[in-house]
Parts: sequence; structure tokens; C-alpha cells
Amino acid sequence: MALKSASSLMCRGFFTGQMCRQGKAPDMAEGNTFLLVSNVRNRLREIVGASTNWKDHQQALAERASLSEYLAQSQDELPAKTMKDSAVEAHLPLGSQPALREKYLNYHNSVRFGRILEDLDSLAVLICYSHTWNKELKRSPLSIVTALVDKIDLRKNIIYPDCDIKFTGHVTWVGKTSIEAKMHMSQYHDGAYTNVLDATFVMVARDPENKRAAFINPLKLESPEEEAIFQQGEINKTRRVELSTASLLKVAPTAEERTLIHNLFLNTLDTQTVSFRSRILPPNSVWMEDCKMKGLEICHPQERNIFNRIFGGFLMRKAYELGWANACAFVGCRPTLVAVDDIIFRKPVEIGSLLLLSSQVCYTEGMHIQVRVHTEVLDPLTRQHSTTNVFHFTFCIDNDIPSVVPQSYGESMLYLDGKRHFDETMRSQG
Repeated sequence: MALKSASSLMCRGFFTGQMCRQGKAPDMAEGNTFLLVSNVRNRLREIVGASTNWKDHQQALAERASLSEYLAQSQDELPAKTMKDSAVEAHLPLGSQPALREKYLNYHNSVRFGRILEDLDSLAVLICYSHTWNKELKRSPLSIVTALVDKIDLRKNIIYPDCDIKFTGHVTWVGKTSIEAKMHMSQYHDGAYTNVLDATFVMVARDPENKRAAFINPLKLESPEEEAIFQQGEINKTRRVELSTASLLKVAPTAEERTLIHNLFLNTLDTQTVSFRSRILPPNSVWMEDCKMKGLEICHPQERNIFNRIFGGFLMRKAYELGWANACAFVGCRPTLVAVDDIIFRKPVEIGSLLLLSSQVCYTEGMHIQVRVHTEVLDPLTRQHSTTNVFHFTFCIDNDIPSVVPQSYGESMLYLDGKRHFDETMRSQG
């Protein structure tokens, strides 16, 4: 019942090509053993027995249903695993495989961050399967899916398109059916690896048919450092519960927030007419209504995950790219991503869905822009809309940014929600 070691999840890769800008890391030499990012999703398909052909997906789902008999009836039945058991290291050899760069290159000669989000999502799932792996079984009976992205903090503004990237991560906290995985991304440049970002994902385990929750292995802590890491996971969980409880969709704004909204309202009144209806835009401001951007995606089988629904990383990439474009159009220059915060996966997106994306600049402060992207699926037969995800992105530029001004009560709540997420990002990075 022991977990397969992290090294046994690795595959052997061989690289050729000239080093570009000293971007080829020394440990990427021929013959070393490591996991390639391009092989992560293939490994996941092996773990769950997913079909590589769309036409066979119904048969693959039927075969997975038979794995229910291997599910634990309680967490006590499962052996405890250590943080080392789930440790995974994956490499993205942009410095040593020039052909790979095309997929990741953007027109600013940097790396497409949306592609990095896809890789992080796949890696987080693999880390959690490493924690729950039972070597006695050929396939895992668990369906592990992304519940939310707690936080992604950028430590560097530049990601070079021709330097090797390394991802590392492991499980840091577990509940009965949920798992927290932390990952770090670094890049080899000028002879050394430097940290680029830190990410925290929360995954949930479900039965083979992805219909109900399933138990996962408890976590065995082996040192005071690991106990501190686990305790931080507990703190993260408590914080998420508190933020959900205080959501503006559930309770009224605080007294301080109500005063802020009223002052914004007073600043837009026309002093000549002294009317509640006559509003004037203050200097260096933009109405929130004019800070939107929308998009549409038809969800094709090519973007499916190992459970034949739309890959969460794809949703994150599309939301990020729309949010970035929204911020870029708002400020008239290229914004830099500071953080990704509180991405919630409310329901899966089925193949064939019409995915509607709506981006809104909801708050600005100094040189920072807070963008919210809301995604929903439209059933063309019933014309019903269902929210699937909400994304929050913080960007910055080198100059002060115009203020966004809400007009309606709904816009005011978006403004306050954006301010809350911005303040939380600044606290976590401070």
C-alpha cells in the first residue's frame, strides 16, 4: 500500500540544441532523470486510465465506474503519507528545446503566462495523485479535480522565453477529502535558478465517476518545519472560510465600506442641479461600465481533461488572457501581472458548452489594477446561464492609473470586492 516514490514518476529525457543566453540548466544534461512538463498529462492519463481518443471516452468512463470497490470507506483505512511521498519536480526545457518555445512565446518576446497556468494546474493534480497512489492498483479509483486556486504570487516580472524552467511542489495540507498543494517555479538564467512564482492550489478527491466525495490518505508530519507548513494550511483554510462568510453576496458591506461608497457617490453629484440622478465623472476617472471586455469559447474535445470535461488550466488561460487584454485596453500599455487570487471552480464545464467570459476592471489604486473575470456556460437549447468560475487578477504598470467609478449598487459591490482582493494581495506580498 506504499506510495510509489517520486523518482519512479520521472521519465528519462534527452535534449539537444545550443544553449541560448545561458538558459540551459546544468542539470538538464543528457542522461539525467526527471519529469518533463509535456509528460505530466500523459502520466495522469495512465494513473486514471483515461482514453486518448474522444470516440472512446464513454467506454473509458464505464470502465472507471468499476473502480468504486477500491475506495476507502473511511480515512482510517488509508496509510499516512509524508510530504516527501508527493514531491514532484518537472522541467520545461525552453533553453534546450527551441521548438518548444513556439507554444510558450508571446509577441512581447516573453512567456505566455496562460500556458504556465495550464502547467501548474496539471502539476497540482499529479502531486495529489502522488500522495494518494496505491501501487497495488493499476489505476487510481479517485477523481482528483481542482477546487480553487488560493494564491499565485509573482516574484519576478520577467520570464525569459529561452531559459529552462523548473517546477517543484508537494502536498502541504490534507483534510478528509481535500488536499492543498504548493508549487514553486524557478528559471535558470545567468548561471543560477531564481524564484519566479509561488502557487497554492486546493484539490478535492471524488469517486471514479466524479459524483461524490472520496477519502484520501492522511498526512504524516516528520519535522517541526513540516508541522509549520501544515499549520499554514490550516490558517489558509480558516481564512477562506472567513472570506466566504463575509462575502458581499451574503452580508452587507462594513460601515467603513459603506462610507467609502457614499463618498464615491457624493464625488459624482452635479452641484449645479443638486439631483440624485445627475452624475458627473470626476477628473482622471472612468465609469466602471466602460471598463469591460467579453469573450466566447466553444468548448471542443481537444481541451478536455482526463475526466472528459474541459481542462481547468484551459479555463484559467482563457480568463487570464481576457483579463490581461482588459487591463491593457484600460491603461493603454502593457500591464504586468502581480498576483492571481481566489480562483473558484464552482462547477465543471462540459464538452460542447458555450463558455461566456466577462472581464471587468473593478478597482484601481496607484499603479495597480484589479480585474475580475466571470465565466458561465450557456445551454443553447434552454438558454439557461450557469456560473462556472470567478477569477481575480492583480496587474500593475509604471504610472498612476485612472480611478474606476461605480454608478449602480451592483457595481459598488464589485468595486468593494475588488478592493478586498487587492488589499489581501498587498498584505500577502508585504
